[in-house]
This record gives sequence, C-alpha cells and structure tokens, in this order.
Amino acid sequence: MLKCSRSVRVAAAALLAGVAACERPAAPSEPDQLRFSASAATGAPAPSPLVAVSLPEGTLQFWPFTGLDFSGTPSDPINLIFLGKADPRSLRAALLQLPGDRSAFGFPNAPPFNCTWQDAIGDVETAYADGAGWLGSAVQLACGEFGPLRVHLRFFAAGNTTLGGAHFEVQIPGTATHEVLSWELAEQLVVVDFLRGGLLDPSAPLFPTGPINPAPWRTINPLVYNGLPIELRAAIDGPLDDQTSPIPIGTDGSAMVLNVAAGRSGAPGVAIQEFDIQFGQVIPKPFCASGPFDFLYVQGPVHVRLLTILTPADNYISSFHAVGRLDLTPVNPLTDPPTPIGATYEAQVNQIQHGILTDRVKRASSLMLQLMIPPTGPFRGRLVVRLDVGPGGVTRSSAEARCEP
Repeated sequence: MLKCSRSVRVAAAALLAGVAACERPAAPSEPDQLRFSASAATGAPAPSPLVAVSLPEGTLQFWPFTGLDFSGTPSDPINLIFLGKADPRSLRAALLQLPGDRSAFGFPNAPPFNCTWQDAIGDVETAYADGAGWLGSAVQLACGEFGPLRVHLRFFAAGNTTLGGAHFEVQIPGTATHEVLSWELAEQLVVVDFLRGGLLDPSAPLFPTGPINPAPWRTINPLVYNGLPIELRAAIDGPLDDQTSPIPIGTDGSAMVLNVAAGRSGAPGVAIQEFDIQFGQVIPKPFCASGPFDFLYVQGPVHVRLLTILTPADNYISSFHAVGRLDLTPVNPLTDPPTPIGATYEAQVNQIQHGILTDRVKRASSLMLQLMIPPTGPFRGRLVVRLDVGPGGVTRSSAEARCEP
C-alpha cells in the first residue's frame, strides 16, 4: 500500500489562506528571451540523453523530460509511465470518474487534496520515445480549478506505453502563469487515484524506475514561495521560514511505472470551460525589451475557452482559445511599489491550441500571437510562436519576435 509522506498529512483548510499573498514574481537578472529567438524545426532529431527503463514487455528508451519545442531543452520531468491499458483516452476516463475523497490514503478530505479531475488548460508540450518519435500533449488533465492550486497532468501517447508528467502548482495572482511547487506530491496523488480506482494489475501494480532525472529539479521563485502558508510549505517538504533565494523543487529523480490492467470508456459528450483571467501584475517585458530592468504593469482581462469532445467512436478532440486586449505601463521594478515611468499602451494577445487523439491520429498544436499596439516604435513589435506535433512524425516549431530598436 502506498503511504503518503508526513507532509501530506496536514489540515488543509489553511492552505489557501496565504496563497493570495503572492504579490509579484522576483525580478530576474535579465528578461527570459531564450524562448523568443527565431527558430524552426521540421523532422527534428531525437533529444539527448535518452534513458533506458526495463519493463515487462522489453526496454523503453525515452527522453526523461518534457519540452516546449524540439530543441531538447528540458522543461518538466517525466515522472509517470503507464503500461497495459495505457491509452490516454482510457486513463482520462478513469480519472474523470473518480470522486475527490482520498482520506483512505492519508490525504485530507479538504481543498486542494479532495480535488476532482477535468480537462486542463495548459501549454502544449513535447516528449520523445524511441520508436514513437516526438510526442505532443494532446490530452491534459487538471485536478482542481485553473487557480489557485491544482495538479496538472500531461499524457504523451507512445505506442503501447504512455508517458506522463505531473506537477502540483499555484497560479500567480494577476497572471495566467503557474509556478510549480512539487513533482512528488503530484506523482503521489496520481498513483493514489489509480490505486483507489482498482485499475492496476494486482500481481504487479507499480514499481519505480530508479533515477532517470536530476534531483532536485528546477526551483521556486522565493517571492511566490514566501506567499505560501506554512502548512502548504510543509506539504511540499519545503523550508518553513521565508527564503531569499530560489527554493529547489525536491524529487527522487525516478518515475513510477503503473501497470494498468483494466481500461475505462469515457462517456461521449461535450465539455466547455469558459472564464476570464484578470491580469494585474508587474512582469519582465516578455519580448522587445530594452534591457534587464524593462518591466511592465500588465492589466486587463483575457477570455479563455476550452472545448473538449469525446465522440461515440472514442475520438478525443480539444480546442482552446484565449484572447484579450491588455494595458501595459512601463514601471521601475526597483521601487516598492513599482512606479510608472512611461505612458500606458496596449497589447493584443491571442492563443489557439488543438488536440486530437484517435486510433489513427495523434496531434497537438499551438499558435500564440502577442502584438504591441502600435507595433512600431522603439522596442515595440510582435511575437509569434508556433508548435505542431504529429501525425506522421510532423515536428514543426518556430518562435519569432520582430522588434524595432
């Protein structure tokens, strides 16, 4: 029987109380421009390094990370591997049918640990498995609402095997951004849900792979961390006192292999999630920055809509659209609070994502446009990011920022 760590056994009523105290992310040494350099990939080569894991049906070689494109730059660790009845549509159906009470496994029957699963709003990411090639996260699930706290799970279908990347995260207030708090807590919750669903092979239900990822992996912004209540810091095995440096996200560096013996069929139907995200936050200028201290106060609503369809033939289709017109005010990030240093202007944001998973077709795609209004003038411009994974081994990606000096 899987046992939850001591830190999971907390009174969760206080967990949400301090989340709203996260005021703004810390200023990095310079704006992160790496993702926005012009690039393209078609028929992308395999990333490196690949790891080999011995499974009952043979050896699986795969990249132990997810990525934002095909460059081989790691994003999240792969921490789950599903065997047997491992089609993401069946895994999705199994999780969507579960109630939220996990108290029999040591989780408090209170938010955020009594969450239920739904289709997730999240970035399309990539993974890689030898023999299957590049994979896209056509199916994404979340345990909990978009904010403030949720478990986010991405599935990557790789033939008879499905790779999974799960993390526990908090939404940064005033943004659409989530900050990862724990890999292990999310992995535990997913494992518990497949155990309590009775789907695993009783003779060999699960086993760890051994180390395949660096441990720890990535860090938590200290300003986000310091806004968390002590109970939540304990739940993720973090330090209880406030921090001035980024906090490593602990992980054992291994993935849990789940041997799924029984499948589930999803109920055909249509589901819609639709709401506004109200921006109101100071952030580094995401592109066309004049320097490391080019910051903006971003304000206004972005309307998001996720449509998911499961047909009677078990074809899964998802369509996501986010659109908004935001006010941008240049600010000095070194003052407290940040003070305006320029005139407010506008930006148009637009993002479209599609996911398709059928017996023959696997596809995940994303198109994002950010346009400063007007787009001409010093340090003004536009950003276009595209990603397309499959079918037939299609690997296309590009990211281009057009800026005026």
